[in-house]
Amino acid sequence: MSQGYEAYQKTVEADISTCLEEMCVQPILFIGSGISQRYFDGPNWDNLLELMAQKCPLAKDFAYYRQKHSSLIDAGTDLAELYREWAWGEGRSEFPANLFSSYQPADIYIKHKVAEYFEALSSSSLTEAKKIQHAVELDALRGIRPHAIITTNYDRFLENLFPEYTSIIGQSILRANYTDIGEILKIHGCSSAPESVVLTRNDYNDFNKKKKYLSAKLLTFFAEHPLVFLGYKAEDPNVKEILSDIDEILSAKGELIPNIYLVEWDKNASKLQNQPYEVLLSVGDDKTVRIKRIVADDFEWIYKAFSTNDVIEAINPKVLRALLARTYTLVRQDIPRRSVDVDYQTLEHALSDDGFAKLYGITTLDDPSTANAKYPYSLTQVGEKLGYPSWHKANQLLEQLQEISGKDIKSSDNKYHLAIKSGNKSFVRKYSDSFVDLLREFRDGATYNLQI
Repeated sequence: MSQGYEAYQKTVEADISTCLEEMCVQPILFIGSGISQRYFDGPNWDNLLELMAQKCPLAKDFAYYRQKHSSLIDAGTDLAELYREWAWGEGRSEFPANLFSSYQPADIYIKHKVAEYFEALSSSSLTEAKKIQHAVELDALRGIRPHAIITTNYDRFLENLFPEYTSIIGQSILRANYTDIGEILKIHGCSSAPESVVLTRNDYNDFNKKKKYLSAKLLTFFAEHPLVFLGYKAEDPNVKEILSDIDEILSAKGELIPNIYLVEWDKNASKLQNQPYEVLLSVGDDKTVRIKRIVADDFEWIYKAFSTNDVIEAINPKVLRALLARTYTLVRQDIPRRSVDVDYQTLEHALSDDGFAKLYGITTLDDPSTANAKYPYSLTQVGEKLGYPSWHKANQLLEQLQEISGKDIKSSDNKYHLAIKSGNKSFVRKYSDSFVDLLREFRDGATYNLQI
């Protein structure tokens, strides 16, 4: 590993730590086909359609469809029609009898073959060998324990990797009405339900018409959580569409979106001396966005940087989902419809129990009112007091001040900073008016007096 890349890696790890510390929530993972390619040699979309063309006797060489269409969506639409013709002709024995009902959609035949391919691939010996090869990295990926996962992949790799998470497929996402923790949102369908696969032009048109709820949910995710794109390239249309939607609400024009990370694989990454940490992406309509890009030839250190705080390690996402679902029903249905009896003695006992406190991250302070009065700000609020849209610029000022003064404000409780322990290793950090004044003076070149 080059010295330049080692320094880059430390910068990335420190930035991720600050982002997690400031937002106090687990990241959302947005996972594309590159992850399937890495861990079980799954295909990207281009490779998948080429494979489907090879399997259909009526199809020409796939190069014909790539030459004919600028969009893979239209190439897939052509192949879907050829599969229908084949299925109703000489290929009838290749498909289950129930697919020949008049109630089945015309594109079900190619979707059946796509699903069949992924189901077979997931249990192949090659897939098992790849899992062994990347076992350490996969353990680190599990260790992130993300708040939720969003994927455009059809395969069931993520369900196997995160068995305690609940898979929500296709249009079912639109009907999910109470919680979002511990979910795998399969927005383009799944091989377990062939009819859900989004592949043809009609599929994408239908998806775009009905995605308003999904878009609202994603915007909430992205405003409140770190977002990590894995298995996508910067030019991927899925990435650009999402970033185009969220740029207007998350950043001022031209400002870096501080909580979004794009992770890309480069076999020569660790040999490079100079690695830019930010990337400017064109997302259409003369719009550009700035996000953080992490380039690596090994993902273990990145996954570990995003790993969960100890306080929630033992909490099963299924338990949290059940608890949140009951809470939703209580608030939205039970309370409005009828009175609810509360056993306050039981509640008081529960609040004194360590398990309840750990589940909700509850702790006590000797004098919480004094602490809140003296240290009223999160780093985001500090940034806002300084005129910035988020915590990022304030954190940059703090890092510059530390480098110049040689003093780490966050290493102790002092007049500027208070660390409130929220787990074995995690803290919630609060800041004072003196800290805001100190950063303002440092930024503006005024005389400042750092007292630690």
